[in-house]
Amino acid sequence: MDCCVCSPMASMYRLPRNSICAACYEGAKAIIAFFNDDDDEQGDADQGSVKSRRGLAKPNSTTKGLRDAWEEVKRMRYREEDAKQRASFLQEGFAAAWKDGIHTDIAVRPGTGPPIKAHKAILAARSEVFRHILAGDDDCKAPAGDSLSLPELTHDELSHLLAFLYTGSLATCTEERHLHALLVAGDKYDVPFLRRACEARLAAGVEAGNVLRTLEVAELSSSAALMERAMETVVEHAEKVVFSPEYEEFAVRNAALCVQITRALLANKTFPAKTP
Repeated sequence: MDCCVCSPMASMYRLPRNSICAACYEGAKAIIAFFNDDDDEQGDADQGSVKSRRGLAKPNSTTKGLRDAWEEVKRMRYREEDAKQRASFLQEGFAAAWKDGIHTDIAVRPGTGPPIKAHKAILAARSEVFRHILAGDDDCKAPAGDSLSLPELTHDELSHLLAFLYTGSLATCTEERHLHALLVAGDKYDVPFLRRACEARLAAGVEAGNVLRTLEVAELSSSAALMERAMETVVEHAEKVVFSPEYEEFAVRNAALCVQITRALLANKTFPAKTP
C-alpha cells in the first residue's frame, strides 16, 4: 500500500485516494496522545496536582523517538524564551540608564551639535578602541575633562551609535545616510556586531538608485559582503547605473571602484565565439 505520508509519491495523491500505512498511523496516534498528555500535565502543574500519564499503548521505538524529539523541541523553546527575557532585561535596563542620565560619567561630543552623556563602562565594554582611549594607553591619549570627541559624527549619528551600544539593535526608521555613518563607525571603533547589523540592513535595501553610494561606503568601511552585494546590483542594472548623471561624479571620485565595475561587467558579458 502506498502511504500518503511517507511514500516518495505522496505529493501526487489526492482525496479520496489518500491512504496511510500502519507505521504512520501509529506515529500519528503517538503524537496526538503525547500532546494530550503534555497538555494535561501542564494543567495539573498549574493547579498544583500530580496526575499519572495516560498511554494508548506500551512505548515502542516510534513513540520513544517522537517523545525525545518533542522534549528537545521544548528545551530549545525554553532556551530561546530564556535568552529573549535575558536580552530584554539587559537591554531595557541599559537603555533606561542612558536615556534617564542615571550616573553618567562622560560627555561624548559630536562634530556638530551638543554633547551626549554616556557611561564609560558601556563604551569600554562595547568597543576595544574606546577601552584603550578611556584607559589612556600609550597609543591613545586619555580624554580630557571626562569627555570624548567623535568629530566625524553628527549629533543624530552619535545618538544612533550610542543607542546601538546600549540596546544592541538599530531603529527600524534609521535613515540610509545614518546607516552609512554607523557602518564606518563600527569599522573604525571595532564594533563587529554594529558592522554586521548595518551591512545586513544596507544589503537588503540596495537598488539601482543608491548602489553607487553603497559602493563608496562599502569601500570606506572595508565591507566585502556589502561590496559584493552592491556589485551584483550594478551588473543587474548596468545600463541604468552607468548612464546615470551620478556616475560621472562617482567616476571622478572613485577611479579604483570604476575599474572593479568595468571588470564585473565584462566578466558577466557573453562574448561571441571567435571564428577560425
